[in-house]
Amino acid sequence: MRLWHEAAYPELAAAGAESVAILPLGAVEAHGPHLPVGTDVWISEAMAREGARRLTERGVAAFVLPSLAYAPAPFAADFPGTLSISPQTLTALVAELAHALAERGVGTLALANSHFDPSQVGALRDAAERVRQAGRPRLVYPDLTRRALAERLGEEFRSGASHAGRFETSILLAERPELVDERQRAALPALAVSLTDAMRSGRNSFRRAGLDAAYCGDPAAASAEEGRELVARLGEILAEAVLAG
Repeated sequence: MRLWHEAAYPELAAAGAESVAILPLGAVEAHGPHLPVGTDVWISEAMAREGARRLTERGVAAFVLPSLAYAPAPFAADFPGTLSISPQTLTALVAELAHALAERGVGTLALANSHFDPSQVGALRDAAERVRQAGRPRLVYPDLTRRALAERLGEEFRSGASHAGRFETSILLAERPELVDERQRAALPALAVSLTDAMRSGRNSFRRAGLDAAYCGDPAAASAEEGRELVARLGEILAEAVLAG
């Protein structure tokens, strides 16, 4: 496994039709009072690295691309620190990056996404369709909002009450513990508000959904051990999706 941006061009010249480039996709948005606004970036990077490690063990040449941190994030627009772009911008960027990789001979682009604002998910589905219509590279997008994949990521994730909750906080405790505010985390009560249900009922922001502190779920119950297990599952899902094609 190699980081694309740490390799010199002679090594990248050898990337061919059997190689896989993995793009981590995150967001810059509020994640409760205890997690940094870049939380989704680190989660996606962990998924990408673990997926690439598993692919490398299977003999697949896997590169992790520089992360795309900016994303549509209208649900968190009420909170300081959130930086949102349009869905159209994201769709165009992913599609153009796919074209650039195809021009370099890369056979597969895999998306590692952990930001589930409906605008983000819709933009990535549009980008995936645009790339598929172009015919190359092969596009792999394991959409974690799909039930079959969500069921592999724990009860809180399945419930939709997982923004900055136990699921995301556990991964940050495993990946970047120095960025978790432990004093704030320990004081947060569990908040069983499903963003999935809120979206279905037409509520289009964290505050309207009842997330007055930009979190739901149970961050106080998080652990680094669980975070490591979740990263392993995320990497497994990504590698399986790549190998399935």
